[in-house]
Amino acid sequence: MAVREEVYGFFIPNVTLIGIGASKEIPQKIRDIGGTKPLIVTDQGIVNAGILKQITDLLDKAKMSYEVYDKTIPNPTDENVHNGVEVYQKAKCDSLITLGGGSSHDCGKGIGLVVSNGGKIHDFEGIDKSTKPLPPYLAVNTTAGTASEMTRFCIITDLSRKVKMAIVDWRVTPNIALDDPLLMMGMPPALTAATGMDALTHAVEAYVSTVATPMTDACAEKAIELIFTFLRRAVANGQDVEAREGMCFAQYLAGMAFNNASLGHVHAMAHQLGGFYDLPHGECNAILLPHVESFNLIARVDRFAKMAEIMGENIEGLSKRDAAEKCVDAIKVLSTDVGIPSGLVELGKKYGKQVKKADIATMTENAQKDACGFTNPRCPTDNDVMAIFEAAL
Repeated sequence: MAVREEVYGFFIPNVTLIGIGASKEIPQKIRDIGGTKPLIVTDQGIVNAGILKQITDLLDKAKMSYEVYDKTIPNPTDENVHNGVEVYQKAKCDSLITLGGGSSHDCGKGIGLVVSNGGKIHDFEGIDKSTKPLPPYLAVNTTAGTASEMTRFCIITDLSRKVKMAIVDWRVTPNIALDDPLLMMGMPPALTAATGMDALTHAVEAYVSTVATPMTDACAEKAIELIFTFLRRAVANGQDVEAREGMCFAQYLAGMAFNNASLGHVHAMAHQLGGFYDLPHGECNAILLPHVESFNLIARVDRFAKMAEIMGENIEGLSKRDAAEKCVDAIKVLSTDVGIPSGLVELGKKYGKQVKKADIATMTENAQKDACGFTNPRCPTDNDVMAIFEAAL
């Protein structure tokens, strides 16, 4: 490892609970961090699946007051955040529980930022723009992918600009993260696949990041191993408890990696697809991942070769370059096996959207400004980014 005059941070929640039945700890853990009336931030999918009721039943049994904001949408917006702030303040809440996947967690983080610091969510775009801590905050995860329940990242769509704002702030890291595989058992195969590929993207981008460290490497390597062991099983049989728990650990470890080593151009580009077309983040990442990493490969051949080995590929007797290519091939096979659409046009049709070649220039311009791209191992030109978008169509 090269010696650099740089200080590295490592950001994680104060407490993490992972395991079957962990959700039973929610009422006591909220009390432990000083909360008496939390706002539960969630979405209609969680409500309809009966997961919200499981959590409110626990709070009712513990005789704890709470308020619910369940209007979060996929790719949460500035409007979501400010509506949630109104609910929080009107109900005189003093703490937060976010319940769901990345959308609910991101929305809740945004609410917490504005509640504590004032202003609008747009004021916090960028890195460490807040000055005051969030209210006591417990994040309950229901998907194995985003790791937003443990990160300092908050992604909010600015409706007026059609841009996903990247907010990176150590103060939005939840006090407590909770991953209970039992809350994930009903997750459908397509969502299991999308969130699992999101986790893989986190691990891969962190592993080849320009600010990776031995600590983030260890997390990324184990996350990749677990994803290639358990994701296919979790997609094939959502009731496979071992696979669900394996993916809980995998996505959390991937979160530990990217929360501290950051990401790359897969995310920088996927954010534009979410902002422009409101397409699901995990599937955008999955489609872009092999294309971006094929471009990145020459920058970190050794790392791609190592990942191929971790993924279970036979690299004996191969050159480093040929072994590295095996990594990209393995990602493509996994993506196909779990049912990810073959390209962005197909993805758009799936959700009734039209991904337009005419928008690529604008998306490229925005992607080149996205903070996630700053740690990509290879510096792409605008033409490079446009070519990657076109190849992914």
